[in-house]
Amino acid sequence: MTLHPIEASPIHARRERVFLVIAGLFLGTLAMLNILGLLRFINFGQVDTNSEWWGTLTFGVMVGVLPYPVTFLCTDLICEIYGRARANAVVFMGLALNIWILFILWLGGVLPGFETIDETTSKMATDAAGRLPVFFEVRMFAFGAVWASMIAYLLAQLVDVWMFHFWKKLTKGRYLWLRNTGSTVVSQSVDTVVVILVTYWLGGFASMLTENTNIVSFLMTLMVTGYVFKFLCALADTLPFYMLVRWLSKYLEIDPNAELQLEDKHQAAPKE
Repeated sequence: MTLHPIEASPIHARRERVFLVIAGLFLGTLAMLNILGLLRFINFGQVDTNSEWWGTLTFGVMVGVLPYPVTFLCTDLICEIYGRARANAVVFMGLALNIWILFILWLGGVLPGFETIDETTSKMATDAAGRLPVFFEVRMFAFGAVWASMIAYLLAQLVDVWMFHFWKKLTKGRYLWLRNTGSTVVSQSVDTVVVILVTYWLGGFASMLTENTNIVSFLMTLMVTGYVFKFLCALADTLPFYMLVRWLSKYLEIDPNAELQLEDKHQAAPKE
């Protein structure tokens, strides 16, 4: 394969292309889950808790949650193989992508279209069910989902990267399962709580509830069931993470502990 002038060597080109694949999967998944957001809830079953507070606990998650664990696997892989700086760079690129999505959703709504306008109210006409055209329905929910995602995502991903690097440094590069699972479990608890609360206040959650809904119980149920789903996914991705790190380390000829060794040298060096 012919190298591009900016590619110093075949191994350098290989490393950059693999990074592009992982980062692309991360950013593509992030964009997808923000658009899917609240459009549908997945029902994983019900459990009768025999409790006045919880009643029948429904294990349901928003469809946008389904691909979310993949983003944490991607940032953990980047952090392990390419280092903390690149992982943080991808996280902030994800934030920029969220802003871009918001802009396109806003622009698509303000530009003139072919929808029917009610002359008496100067507002867009609704169908027999009182619903707006599909784009504007999706736009309404996606706006809320993106705002919630931006806040929760930034906090959770930075916590994930920081905790992953912290455990890696503390264990001297050992116990790969601990930093992968531990960082994801904690960061996804942050994400779950923040995204549910922000979506309720800004994302149109309140409009989906009836007057008889116990709001606190409803939100707690979403947090618990959403977190259980993410927790199980975090456990399930441990084996693939191990396998990918081992294979990528050899394929890319990268020592995952090289960053730690370099930091130790800097700390041990005498200060002038």
